[in-house]
Amino acid sequence: MILNNEQINYIINHAKKEYPKEVCGIIAGIVDNVKKIYRMKNVSEKPEICYFMDAKEQFKIFKKIRKQSFELLGIYHSHTNSKAYPSLRDVEMAYYDNVVYLIVSLENFNNPKIKAYKILNKKIKEQNIEKG
Repeated sequence: MILNNEQINYIINHAKKEYPKEVCGIIAGIVDNVKKIYRMKNVSEKPEICYFMDAKEQFKIFKKIRKQSFELLGIYHSHTNSKAYPSLRDVEMAYYDNVVYLIVSLENFNNPKIKAYKILNKKIKEQNIEKG
């Protein structure tokens, strides 16, 4: 996945703004080039420990992505008190095989970490984030 500094900061700032709640969003683009990042509302009953996207909002974003001839490249969310590594729940919720799951850790709020993973058949594989 190729993200520029502005896009990385956009995701990190979203996570910091909503802290101590987890945030989530959708990443769209062409091939591996990120073109658009959509902030989503976390509708989880326990947003301090997990995220859940609203299905109607998600459907609207998917329509926008198709209309712009983009593709779903990734899903991002934050961890407020743990490392930037998929939790068991994250793995269970990894419904899309061909996307990157990007996690922002605010475990150290002033030094956030951001990492990317592919999750296939409950197997986690770290991915590179290229700066473009």
